[in-house]
Amino acid sequence: MRGRLLLLTGATTALVLAALLVPLTLLTRSHAADRATAEATARAQWVAAAAGPALVAGAGGRESAEQTVQSVNGPGRPSISLVLADGAVIGAPARVTDAVRLARTGRAFTYEPPDGGRVVLVPVQGPADGTAVVQVALARGQLYDGVLTSWLVLAGIGVGLVLLGLLLADRLGARLVGATRSLARTADRLASGDLAARAEPEGPPELRLIAGQLNRLAARIDELLAAERENAADLAHRLRTPVAALRLDAETLRDPAEAERIASGVAALEHGVDEVIRTARRPLREAAPHADLAAVARERAAFWLPLAEDQGRTVVVDTPSGPLPVTVPDDELAAALDALIGNVLDHTPQGTPFRVTARATSDGPELLVADEGPGFPGTHATERGSSGAGSTGLGLDIARRTAEETGGRFRTENVPGAQVTLTFPAAGEAEPSGNRDRNRNGSGDRAGSGDSRGR
Repeated sequence: MRGRLLLLTGATTALVLAALLVPLTLLTRSHAADRATAEATARAQWVAAAAGPALVAGAGGRESAEQTVQSVNGPGRPSISLVLADGAVIGAPARVTDAVRLARTGRAFTYEPPDGGRVVLVPVQGPADGTAVVQVALARGQLYDGVLTSWLVLAGIGVGLVLLGLLLADRLGARLVGATRSLARTADRLASGDLAARAEPEGPPELRLIAGQLNRLAARIDELLAAERENAADLAHRLRTPVAALRLDAETLRDPAEAERIASGVAALEHGVDEVIRTARRPLREAAPHADLAAVARERAAFWLPLAEDQGRTVVVDTPSGPLPVTVPDDELAAALDALIGNVLDHTPQGTPFRVTARATSDGPELLVADEGPGFPGTHATERGSSGAGSTGLGLDIARRTAEETGGRFRTENVPGAQVTLTFPAAGEAEPSGNRDRNRNGSGDRAGSGDSRGR
């Protein structure tokens, strides 16, 4: 845009200057010729006035006429000749031409010879032997003396005006481009989830109007997201009543083991509902979360270890001794790992060993859950609601979204056995928290940690 504006301004200025300067240069040339002709005519008339009385005086006056003519001739000056009536020439060499003969009739005039330049003829009347003629010959260079300098001055003025126009256009273009780029940066920040981004109205009125409308759009998006989160929180809050009723019903069961099992499930459901409410009411623009991937892996593996031992499974936990920071909330990271471990316990035969690995790689921190079971089926899905083993299919989706919402990657493979790998960006390289909230609101609230994967 800036380059095109400069090109348009330069072309327009050059055309306008050409329309003005071309006639002006022609006028300058004509004015220089007229000025040189006027000066030559004045010289001829002065010589005629000075030589006329001397020629009337006779032979003694001829010497005076020669001195007069020689005084006005010189290097760089027009050639001045005095052509007497008998054909003799005083001063610069000259021929008796038809123009000279015409001037002897008493007419003073100017003409342009074929070889260029200009000649001024002035008759000198009074001598007894006939009319003499003063001839002033202007060479082409003398006729247009000073024209080249004038043209160079005009060209310099033209170039200066073009440069001035380009400078003004560049400043205007920089202002327009700067305002446009500022709007683009604000739009990019909004697109990446930074709902605090606002455009600074600057530039021409049209761009100021766009900035104002973009700010209104951002405010409206903020309001809609807040309303959606409130609705999600209210809906989850309404679930507390039937969940509380289920807990009371579980307490009335006569079989203690059955009552404890159902109460444990209801407690997990209550925990999930509370987590939905906390997530929905979390500020849209909170500071970037951090979690220790190694610590979470050890904690959740220890949580599931009793159940794994009851099923005769060997659990291997491989984590670094130091912290392994990732920009994921603790609860979301724990929910993703719980979903993956729960899938192993639900979808592999009892006694199948599995391992949980947290490690640092060149691509960023990595969480790996692998088992030695039958692996994934030929067609397995990681999308919410899709499953290859008759389950809800939410487990892998929870893990996938946990990784991808922070700019990481999710990968499943048979090695043999099923292996799920979550790769997170290094701390400081994750997506803004606003983007994480946007993705969360765009796909619904997270399910609890007890969801299972599709095999």
